[in-house]
Amino acid sequence: MRRAPYILILFRLVLGPIMIYLTYSSIDYLRPILVLFIFLGLFSDIFDGIIARKTGVASEKLRRMDSQTDLVFWLCVGWCSWLLNPEIIIANKFSIITVFIMEGLTYLFSLFKFGKETCTHAFLSKLWGITLLVVFVSIIGFGYGGISLYLAVLVGIIAHIDVYLIIYFLPKWTHDIPSCYHAYLIRSGKKIKRNKWLN
Repeated sequence: MRRAPYILILFRLVLGPIMIYLTYSSIDYLRPILVLFIFLGLFSDIFDGIIARKTGVASEKLRRMDSQTDLVFWLCVGWCSWLLNPEIIIANKFSIITVFIMEGLTYLFSLFKFGKETCTHAFLSKLWGITLLVVFVSIIGFGYGGISLYLAVLVGIIAHIDVYLIIYFLPKWTHDIPSCYHAYLIRSGKKIKRNKWLN
C-alpha cells in the first residue's frame, strides 16, 4: 500500500505519452477514449495524495514527483488538444502563450530563490486544474473551447500570481502551501494549518 502513490504517479506519467500516441494513430472512438484517460489521470492525482498521507509516505520527494508529473500529464493533454483542434489553440494563442510564460516564470523564480522548482499545491492551482479539466474535456471531447477556455486562462493567470507571491513570501523552500496568505504567515513565524484533502 505504501508503494501505491508511486505507482499512481508513474501511471499518470505514462498515460500522457500514450494519449499522444493514440491521437497520432487516429483510432476509432479516439475522443471518448482520451476523455476517459483525462479522468483517469485526474483520479490518480487525487488518490496518490490521499493514500500517501494515509500511509505516511507524503515526503518532499513524492510531492515534487507529483508536481512534475502533473506538468507532464497536462502538457500531453494540451498537445492532444492541439492535434485534434489546432484552430481553437491558434485562435487563442496569445492568452495561451501568456499562461505558458507565467508557468515558466514560476520555475525560474523558485530556482533562483531556493535552488528548487516550485511545489506549492496551492488552492488556486488546484482550482486551475479543475478549469483545465473542463476545457480539455470540452476541446478533446466536443471540439469546443468557448467560455471554458477563457475561464481556464483567467484562473490560470490568478493562480500563477498567487504562486509568485508564495515564492516571494516564503523564507525557505517548502511544499504544500495553500495560498500566498499562508506563505505570509510562515514568513511571520506563525504555523499554518494544511487541509489534508487539498494538499
